This record gives sequence, C-alpha cells and structure tokens, in this order.
Amino acid sequence: MDLAEAVSENRINSILAEKGEEPSPGELSRILEKAACKKGLDLHEVAALLSISSQEGIERLFQASSKVKREIYGNRLVWFAPLYLSNYCTNSCAYCGFSALNRSLSRKKLSMQEVAEETRALIKMGHKRLLVECGEDEKEAPIDYVVEAIKTIYSTKEGKGEIRRVNVNIAATTKENYAKLKAAGIGTYQLFQETYHRPTYERVHFGFKRDFERQLTAHCRAFEAGIDDYGLGVLFGLYDYRFEVLALVSHAQWMERTYGVGPHTLSVPRIRPAQGVIFIPPSPVSDTDFLKIIAVLRLAVPYTGMILSTREAPGLREKAFEIGISQASAGSRTSPGAYSSGEAPAEQFEISDRRTPHEILESICAKGFLPSFCTACYRSKRTGEAFMRLAKTGEINKLCTPNALLTFKEFLEDYASPKLKEEGEQLIAKMTSEVEPAKREEFIRRLKRIEKGERDLFF
Repeated sequence: MDLAEAVSENRINSILAEKGEEPSPGELSRILEKAACKKGLDLHEVAALLSISSQEGIERLFQASSKVKREIYGNRLVWFAPLYLSNYCTNSCAYCGFSALNRSLSRKKLSMQEVAEETRALIKMGHKRLLVECGEDEKEAPIDYVVEAIKTIYSTKEGKGEIRRVNVNIAATTKENYAKLKAAGIGTYQLFQETYHRPTYERVHFGFKRDFERQLTAHCRAFEAGIDDYGLGVLFGLYDYRFEVLALVSHAQWMERTYGVGPHTLSVPRIRPAQGVIFIPPSPVSDTDFLKIIAVLRLAVPYTGMILSTREAPGLREKAFEIGISQASAGSRTSPGAYSSGEAPAEQFEISDRRTPHEILESICAKGFLPSFCTACYRSKRTGEAFMRLAKTGEINKLCTPNALLTFKEFLEDYASPKLKEEGEQLIAKMTSEVEPAKREEFIRRLKRIEKGERDLFF
C-alpha cells in the first residue's frame, strides 16, 4: 500500500462506516485496556473512540489518555515560540492571512539584523527553541535565505541565553533543499497536510500548495535527505474531524512502516480568523470534540510529542495539557518583526492565548506541571529511530526529567520573578526524588553549577 492509498478517501470512509456508532461499554473497555499498554491502536479502534458522544464515555477516554501521557511524558511541558521570517507568499490559501490575495496585509521580510533582534527578544523571554516559519515565495524567501536565518539564530546570544534548537515549518520542497536544512542543523521539520480530504484540499488551496501529492510526500523527501525528525498535523475545521484524525494516524503508521520512524510530533491547530480574509470553516470543531481529538491521538500514537499553539484559549490549553499535549508555544507572535517591535499588525491568524511566557509558567507551575526548555535529545543524536526506541519503552523519561529540571533551573536563575523563582525551586526540590537514582547525585551537582553561572548542562 502506498501513502496515497493509506490516506485515501475510500479507505478512511469505509472504516468510519464500520465504526459509526458509539462503542458499547465492553468494546470501549477493551480498546482502553489495549491503549493502556502504550503500543498504539489500529484504525478501527481509533474510529470507535472518535464515535464516543456520551459524557461517561468521554470521561473514560480522558482518564485513559491522561494516564498514558503521564506514564510517557510525566508532568513535563516543553515550551517554544514561532519566529516568522517573511509573510510574502505566492499561494492564495482561502483561510490564511498571508494569502497572496490579501491586499490589506503589509508585507515584510526580515533582514539578518532583524532576525538577530527577534532572536534576542525571544531569548529574553527565556526561550531555548524556536520554530522558524515563512510564506512560500521563492523570490523573497528561498531556501538559502532560510538557511542563513537559521545560522543567524544559532549565532545570536543575549546574556547567558541562546537558542539551542531551531525547528522548521516551511512549505513542501525538494530533497536537495531538505538536505540544506539538515546541514544547517535543524531539529524537527514540521509540515501539516492541512486536510487529507483531497477535494477539500484542492478547493481551499491555490498556487504551488494546491498540489496535494507534493504536500503529502514532503516528509518522504525530507527523510530521504537525512531529516529523521519530522512532524505531522492537520488544520481542523476544513473537513470532518473524524476523517482527518484517521488519515493522520494512518499517515503516521505508514511512515513508521516505511522508514522505521514515526513522527516526533503531531500538531492539532484549529482554524482561526485572519485580518483581511473572509473564511468560514466548513467543518468547525467544538471544544469538546477538539479535546476528544487530542485524547484519541495520545492513545493512538502514544510515543509522539503533541503540540498545541496559542491559537487556543488559556483554559482549554490547560485541559489539553492534562489529557495529551506535551509541547506548547508561549508568548507567540505570528508576524515578522513582532517580538522586537512589540507590534503585530500583520498576523497570519488571531491568537487566543496572549499571556507572556512568565505568566503561563506561573499558571502551569501552580497546577503541578514542570516547564521544560530541553533540547538535549537533538544535540545527543537521540533523534529518529534512536528517539523512538527510548520513547516507546519509556526509557526517555530517565533523561527527560533531569534535563527538564535543569533547563527550568536556568529559567529561574535568569528570568523568573521572585515569586515564580520561589515556587519553581519548591517544584525542583520536590521532583529531585523522581530523578533516576543513578543520576541523582550528579543532577544535584549540576543544579549547584547552574547556580554558580554555568549553563547548558544536560544528560
């Protein structure tokens, strides 16, 4: 079976037709018991969980996904921010503020000096990892420009801070261009199919992006160019969410069968309004169904990191953190130059969570979550197949917990208010007992080294 067949409309619809009704209590118990083993689910089981509508069934689903999330990722939440290089775009996607047809948008492309200024502003927030984004425009933002920007980000320092890992979300491109990104030292390459329903895809996309196959097979070209860390995603609201989730899981399973490595991340953005663009989502997703999507994906692909952006409101984000999300953006701005200028007149979409990283960290610490700015796996060659082995066995937790605590300690020393520092130190002291005994003594020594001014200590 090739990838196109794995996500084909006929295949996905036939599975949905078989599992269109809410599973019986007995069937639900069987599926959730299997999910508890953290080996994933088949597509029929995923379809059954997506058919849950009763309050009791949803609560059982959330309890199961919360348990799996804690057992694999603990209470950690990894933080990052997007950095937009350019909003020039030759595509005219119906839902996107960067659409070439959006005449009200003020176009901007960052110079390398401005890239450095944006990077310093993000470092001052406490960020250690960024997600580089830009519109598709071969003239204004060719691959060499993106690579130069990545090098500029890595070389920019501010006080004791720096960006240690740059992930990338740019348009589908060639194997040769992916090789350039690999050589530049990127972490994860993210690209969302937006919608797996081909008729809908072709109806809302115009320009080079309208090529469904080019988008679908991009991760294959990236992998063949040496990028073994990749992220998949769907823009929910374009088509029936049940279809999208099944196709997304099928895509992930196909990639794992074909290349031996599943996705490092899954992203679940919902359509948001954008200035200058009139677009009503044809298949809007309610908050309840959105949380159900997150829970089902956590059980279906348990090893993968799940990303939630600031598109969503604070209260919903915190519920999502409990049931499946392990990575999130903070302090985000979706227009070029917005971090250093403090202005965001040309955003790609409206943001719902506009809290500062500091405000977000205060909130999640109060709820018992551990903020993490860790980038250790990328720099220790724990990517691709090596990461999958650790994640699937749960061994990754022995590395992630101490590394998360060390990066949080850095944040407390360099950026925290007195209140957050006090609360954070209490959390670190409490969680030191969760560090693997074989690493605990060295971990405590490294905490003291950070207090004395050292940085970037990791296992």
